Amino acid sequence: MSHEFHASILREYDMRGIVGKTLHAADASALGRSYGALAVSEGAKTIAVGRDGRTHSLELETALIDGLTASGLDVVRIGMGPSPMLYFAAATLPVQGGIQITGSHNPADYNGFKMLLNGRSVFGEEIQALGRRAKAADWVDGHGQVSDTNVEDAYVDRLVENFDGGAFRIGWDNGNGAGGQVLEKLVRKLPGEHHLLYTEVDGTFPHHHPDPTVEANLADLKQLVADKNLDFGIAFDGDADRIGAVDGRGRVIWGDQLLMILAAPVLEALPGSTIIADVKASQTLFDRITEMGGKPLMWKTGHSLIKSKMKETGAPLAGEMSGHIFFKHEWYGFDDALYAAVRLIRAATSLGKSVTQLRSEMPVSVATPELRFQVDETRKFAAVTEVAARLAADGATVNSTDGVRVNTPDGWWLLRASNTQDVLVARAEAKDEAGLARLTAAIDAQLAASGIDRVEAAH
Repeated sequence: MSHEFHASILREYDMRGIVGKTLHAADASALGRSYGALAVSEGAKTIAVGRDGRTHSLELETALIDGLTASGLDVVRIGMGPSPMLYFAAATLPVQGGIQITGSHNPADYNGFKMLLNGRSVFGEEIQALGRRAKAADWVDGHGQVSDTNVEDAYVDRLVENFDGGAFRIGWDNGNGAGGQVLEKLVRKLPGEHHLLYTEVDGTFPHHHPDPTVEANLADLKQLVADKNLDFGIAFDGDADRIGAVDGRGRVIWGDQLLMILAAPVLEALPGSTIIADVKASQTLFDRITEMGGKPLMWKTGHSLIKSKMKETGAPLAGEMSGHIFFKHEWYGFDDALYAAVRLIRAATSLGKSVTQLRSEMPVSVATPELRFQVDETRKFAAVTEVAARLAADGATVNSTDGVRVNTPDGWWLLRASNTQDVLVARAEAKDEAGLARLTAAIDAQLAASGIDRVEAAH
């Protein structure tokens, strides 16, 4: 019997929706059938399945596995844990793919699926194709088996393999996300002193929203670092594939700033290698990579897109402003906040400086946070095209890797269409406040010329 997904859940990088409204158990089962048919057509026989700590993840897992096994796939259940633990399972177990049931950093009523197959992320057009396959009931029949495997201890052991870091006093905020149990095991294997917040996995997120890229969500971590006079603090999102950090003075270390620190030991080990960051990253990062003898590469925002570009270029490290950090150097190339935290400890040690000092030494620039403007879905890409055409006519210096990134004597500004929501995303960075005001005025002028209300959309 064919199945039609709610159009809104077929996203660019994953499937995600509101449970009971746009996403139901029947969708999970149909996804199992559609992904199962795709996997079988590519010769896959066994798939790993994991889930986060949301209240509805187990129900969705059961339905998903019903669909996978009905397609003839064997399923290895790895249980509850962070998304990177599922990625680790897919990389190390005798399986040909993996699916994590997770709502990532979305509110508690959301859930969804992140999918891997034969060493790649299933994203973009492939997700749309799964929707078409379900609608046509283009499925295969079989009888797969289900088994359980515990990879948690192997994963934790692998996180600290080759660990050469010193002892620091660190605060950790798990935000009641799926990384809690792994984090508790990890810190027992690390030197130093560790203070943990909200490691209990709770899908209602009682303390704060599990998104460390929104500064308000780091308030408890900043307080912990201040109260106990810690060296620095680390926070994770709901499925621990994105990292947030604060230094000993409570200053946020954003994704591109973390990458500046993390890139140093990698470029020492692999001189001249390519380091990738997304178009929202600071110019100071790209300049610093060049200074350290690396090749900076600006690429499109989106974890699946970055992973694909890493494969293509052989880059040992990549990162996004959103806190996705991807290590291929000594790791598997997937985004893993727990591993990024371990590498931060190791980097600070090898650089011989405190994280606070490393943050203080970074070039001073002033930047907007990510600005988001609501725009009709049918207009969002067209608006960026219009802006690009006007800029070309003006002879502006534009990088069009992902939207438009415009360089001016003041600094740069960016306007791009979100792949996951009906919003335009803007950002600007300058050497001083006056320059930043000129850059944001340029963004405002372009939005106005395309008839877009300059009212910020909710995150």
